[in-house]
Amino acid sequence: MATDPYKALGINKTASDQEVRSAYRKLVKQYHPDRNPDDPKAEERFKEISKAYDIIGDKDKRARFDRGEIDADGQERAPFGAGGFGGGFGGAGGFGGAGGFDAEDLSDLFGGMFGGGGGFQSARPRRGADLHGELHISMGECATGTRREVSLGGGRSVAVNIPAGIEDGKTLRLRGKGEPGQPGRSGQAGPAGDVLLKVHVTADSYYSREGQNLRVVQDIDLKTAVLGGKVHVRTPAGTVALKVKPHSDSGTVLRLSGRGIAAHGRQEAGNLLVTLRVVLGDISPELEALLQKEAEAAPTATEE
Repeated sequence: MATDPYKALGINKTASDQEVRSAYRKLVKQYHPDRNPDDPKAEERFKEISKAYDIIGDKDKRARFDRGEIDADGQERAPFGAGGFGGGFGGAGGFGGAGGFDAEDLSDLFGGMFGGGGGFQSARPRRGADLHGELHISMGECATGTRREVSLGGGRSVAVNIPAGIEDGKTLRLRGKGEPGQPGRSGQAGPAGDVLLKVHVTADSYYSREGQNLRVVQDIDLKTAVLGGKVHVRTPAGTVALKVKPHSDSGTVLRLSGRGIAAHGRQEAGNLLVTLRVVLGDISPELEALLQKEAEAAPTATEE
């Protein structure tokens, strides 16, 4: 029969979660096999500690144990008067399970205790470390989406696909592209970490963003404003000709459908909203003379 888990950890049933964790850490450090080589008693004690923590280091299991629903091996207790065996499996392995405190959490205990990385090896494979970085892209690249090659150091690089319409400050996660995992005692390697890239969209003097739409200001001369015509407008996907109607004043907004933020996934493409701004430019002598003639012909206001 397994030892009562509270007795195994040397605590009472009213111990807090932190007290349970602290007792476990202290005992694991004391009885770990790497610190007690060729000591069968220490090894058995270590197994007993691990089994105990697997029960009361998990809030759900601890509550069930306290209610008498499972025993110290994690086995279901048969109801009174019932026959047969209780269901479930014992939880006697490693550094605890669902309690959320595993071998990786113990790195602060063992990181330097056995001469760096030479002595202690986790029973379980360990996940590799994540790598963090930043990327800066233009608003044009944000609008169309882009691809970047990012150096990870040590001669490694990774291609990053940046989706159209990504928001400034968003983080892209490249799963499995981080540091390689560490093998456990079985020799099986742990999963690699991830690469986390925070994306910054540089402010643009030409484009301003409104959701999936982009806004720009387009200068037109007086002749085009009066008579109408075509102007060439720069969009993220290239320059296009835009028709301007006669008598278009400053502040007139024209729409180029689908020329804003490109479509991505279920998100439809946005529009490019072009605000016209009339600029005089060079005034010909003929136009100046015409305006002068009209001004002279206009009736003047009289005082009453």
